[in-house]
Amino acid sequence: MTGYGIASFDSGSTKYTVEIKSLNSKFLELSLRLPKLFSDKEFQLRNDCSKQIDRGKVNLSINVEQSGSAVRAAGIDNDLLKHYYNQLKNVSAELGEPSGNLLQLALGLPEVVKYNEETVSEDEWKQVEKTFQQALAAFQKFRQDEGDVLEKDVRYRIEVILNNLKAVEVEEPKRVPLIRERLNQFLNDAVAREAIDQNRFEQELIYYIDKLDITEEKIRLKTHCEYFLETLKNQDANGKKLGFITQEIGREINTLGSKANDAAIQKLVVGMKEELEKIKEQLLNVL
Repeated sequence: MTGYGIASFDSGSTKYTVEIKSLNSKFLELSLRLPKLFSDKEFQLRNDCSKQIDRGKVNLSINVEQSGSAVRAAGIDNDLLKHYYNQLKNVSAELGEPSGNLLQLALGLPEVVKYNEETVSEDEWKQVEKTFQQALAAFQKFRQDEGDVLEKDVRYRIEVILNNLKAVEVEEPKRVPLIRERLNQFLNDAVAREAIDQNRFEQELIYYIDKLDITEEKIRLKTHCEYFLETLKNQDANGKKLGFITQEIGREINTLGSKANDAAIQKLVVGMKEELEKIKEQLLNVL
């Protein structure tokens, strides 16, 4: 499920911005982009995200913006710089090489330029953690709003399937007279009417119609659709469960279509399949 949340905190000298965004995924794929001073907090942040986010390709980033007075300047080890410079100067004199860029070379040698370790106080981290929780709450709210829209959409499509099922029940009684008429016409064209054993014909007709009976499929399809709507009301994460129910709905729709042997019913079945495919696409966004 997609999601987005952002929150920021400005201490005056430093501004912290926490941003969380996600794309669809069957599992939780968590990616963190943190400043060096928060590297020791990665496990805690991962743990908090895992507890509150069920699945999705989630990206969490914390950005630090410092004012001019808060930027930590680099320092130079003068003794070490002089030591390197003198060594380079002596080697240059021995080799007879020009010594124009020795200072630049000395500045690039290890440990000459040192950067102060970036640290964050416990009070400051608590405020950053609070900002993280605010971004996470905004992220969850975004997902909840999207989920409400998805619920309305899939509920509407299940209702369309149920309405088509009612239309199938209207069309179904028309099948038997049509089947009888077609078979009678076929036999009249193939053999003489007086050669037909009517008793045997009725027996075969009953057997044939029984094979095309869709009563069980209609009952199971209606039951699965009602179970789907009932599961939607549950507050728990039921995306996978709803996916399994749609598989059962699809199975009944396919069987109903294969046994219908009627153009009007087939059109209704095609409409059901179309709505079911749209439901399956939407369920990829449901937790």
